[in-house]
Amino acid sequence: MEDEYPLLLDTFLSDSEARLHALRQAHDARDAEALRRAAHSFKGSCGNMGAPRLAELCRLLEDQARTGELTPVSALLAQAEQEFAIIRTLIESERQRHP
Repeated sequence: MEDEYPLLLDTFLSDSEARLHALRQAHDARDAEALRRAAHSFKGSCGNMGAPRLAELCRLLEDQARTGELTPVSALLAQAEQEFAIIRTLIESERQRHP
């Protein structure tokens, strides 16, 4: 199990980057349903990895997309990207401890 830890960290980072990209694309396309699905999926992985603030931002994005009103999404998405930047730094630091 400990051998899988570095892979878990790497997978979370690359998966998160892809999910943030999907959120940004859905927002840019004004596609509320794609945004809702991407936020829901990302919320689960953040919760599983112990990133509660990012999971909460994803919940807010999901809720906002569900209403169809996407105006507030830009600010939420920016906050999610900032939170992920912090998490990425922490995970990269942790990853160095587990070559």
